[in-house]
Order: sequence, then structure tokens, then C-alpha cells
Amino acid sequence: MDLQYTPKQQAFRAEVRAWMASHVPKQRLKSYDTAEGFEEHRAWERVLNSGRFGMVTWPESLGGRGADLIEWLIFEEEYYRAGAPGRVNQNGIFLLGPTLMEYGTAEQKTRFLPRMAAGDDIWAQGWSEPGAGSDMAAIRTKAIRDGKHYVINGQKTWSTRAVFADWCFGLFRTDPDSSRHHGMSFILVPLDTPGITRRPIPQLDGEPGFAELFFDDVRVPVENRLGDEGQGWNIAMATAGFERGLMLRSPARFQETAKRLVQLYRRHEARVSPGVRDLVLKAWMDAEAYALNTYMTASRLIAGGKIGQEASLNKIFWSELDRSMHETALSILGARGELLASGVDDADDITRWLKGFLFSLAGPIYAGANEIQRNIIAERLLNLPR
Repeated sequence: MDLQYTPKQQAFRAEVRAWMASHVPKQRLKSYDTAEGFEEHRAWERVLNSGRFGMVTWPESLGGRGADLIEWLIFEEEYYRAGAPGRVNQNGIFLLGPTLMEYGTAEQKTRFLPRMAAGDDIWAQGWSEPGAGSDMAAIRTKAIRDGKHYVINGQKTWSTRAVFADWCFGLFRTDPDSSRHHGMSFILVPLDTPGITRRPIPQLDGEPGFAELFFDDVRVPVENRLGDEGQGWNIAMATAGFERGLMLRSPARFQETAKRLVQLYRRHEARVSPGVRDLVLKAWMDAEAYALNTYMTASRLIAGGKIGQEASLNKIFWSELDRSMHETALSILGARGELLASGVDDADDITRWLKGFLFSLAGPIYAGANEIQRNIIAERLLNLPR
């Protein structure tokens, strides 16, 4: 594997670094799980789009730069190095966007992708339901065709970003007599459609990062279906591959956390036990290993390959890496990890580690619970009996 960057890639990195230095907000934005913070992050998405950085891998005609996946990884490295805000539209640009590229019609790409890149449309997920969490084949919410519309009835839950988002994408059962993986379609739903009720769900920090969505005779045009009717399961699995295997969690996110962990350890080295040093070293090495593996995956995709069941391996690795890094940070902080008072010298950093730890606890659950991912690995990669 050639680990050297080409002159073109080096020039792209320099361009991104310079642009970020000039445009990244000096003050941290409010949480995008609040109404005010959500709009602050939407405004940041528009700033990114003004520099054609909304989603660099998309064609220029659709709001991107036509960059390949290696350049995307370079962009992500510079994005996190600059301390840029989190992407409020990550469900759209990292999950639905690649899915639209693969399964969308030319009209759908033109209709949705530029607005997505610009932050004009922020997207939520509509996967899980009561009784259908990681087992999406148990989905029951129906979308019954009525002429040029689908009429949707049912409920979605744990819908990320759905409290303030403009649209959601998800799986709906379009064949009422079907079961399990069959008879479902992938449909895009504007969340201001009559008949939709949103009920916020608070996270551990109290902010509404999720919502329940209730559909009561919600009419959605058939043209909002992605792919053929009944093809929803295959399309959703492609989306899950992007979520677990490559784009949702770029390695730069964990490399920057590992660097912060090293800095934290050095500040407190004199008062922590010797074993903590090994945990910090392992965190740094694991973050680098994940980065190298992602570069390998990107290279394979550029050469025409596909993301397969190994996406489940990636998902387990990055989610458990994130949790272990934050647990190590709290063990270094000790009792100081519980101090949130603004008068503490490093209160902002402590708060950041605490919030990161709380969020990391969700990592083994979202994007497919790790227990389910281990079943997938056992059955589909190792060919073990059920």
C-alpha cells in the first residue's frame, strides 16, 4: 500500500487547511440538539457550501467537488484538525447522499443533493420502530399506495435529528401481506407533511437528540420512493454499509480524540497509575490502525469494490474505541471528571470529555447494536451456524 500523497492531494490538503483557518467559527456553536444550536449548525453548513465543501465527493453539478475517497479522508483530517463544528446534516450527506448516488434517478439527485449540500434540507433517519430496533426486518409501519401517493400509517422511534429536521428517510412496508425482509420500500418524507407528529426523546444529557414520529394517513408522492417498490431492504443495507463501514465515522474523529487523550495524560502523568499509560498508547495505536484500514477500504472502493459484511467489523471497532478512549480520559481525570463549575481552570475540557463519554455509550447501540453485528460476523463472514 502506497502511503505517500500525490502532489494533487497535497495541494488539496493545503487548500482545505487554509480555508478552514479563515472560516471555522472562533467560538464553539451551541449544541445542534437545541433549536438555536440546530440553526447555528445549519448556517455553518451553508458556509461550507459557499466554499464547495458541503460534500466534496459529489459531482460539481450537484454541489460537490468531484473528489475521490482519498481526498475525502484528507478533507476530514483537516476538518477535525481545525476543530470545525459537528455536521448537523450527517444523516443526509454521509448516509442518504451516497445512497441517492447509487439508487436515485437523475431527477432525484438534482432535486435533493444540492439542497442537502447547502444545508437547506436537514435529514433525519426513519428506521427503528417499537418492536423493530436493530432487527429492521420486523418493521410494520405501512405505506399503502393510493394512485400517485403512498398513505403512511405507523410509528418510528429513535429518529436521529428528527426534532428539528426537514425530511426523514426510511423503510416502510408497501406490501401489507409481506413479512421480514420482503415487501418494504425506501421512501423520503418531508416532516412538515400533514398527519406527522413529532415527540422529542431526551438523551442522557437531557437534550432532544431523537424523536418519535407518528404517521396518521400521511400522503407522500410516489416520486419520493428511492428505487423500485419492494427494493427497500437492499437499499437500506447499502445505507447501513455507509453508516457502519466508511462515511459516518471518519478516522480523523478518533485520531483527534486520541491526540487530546495523549495531551491529557501528559498534563496529569505524575498522579495517574502506570497502567494508564498503556491504555493511552493502545488508544493512539487503535486510532491509527482504524485510519489505515479506512484508507485501504477507500482504495478498494475507488478500484470498483464494494462495502461488504466487514462493515460490521468496522462498526464494532470504532464504537468500542470511542468508548474506551473516553473511559481512559475519565480515569485520568479522576474526581476532577465530575467538576463542571466554570471556575475550574480546565472546566471546558472536562465538560467536553464528560459529554463525549456520555455520547460514546450510545456507540455500541446506534448504526446497529454490536450484539447484532457480532451475529452478522459469525454467520456471514465466519459461516458459523445460527
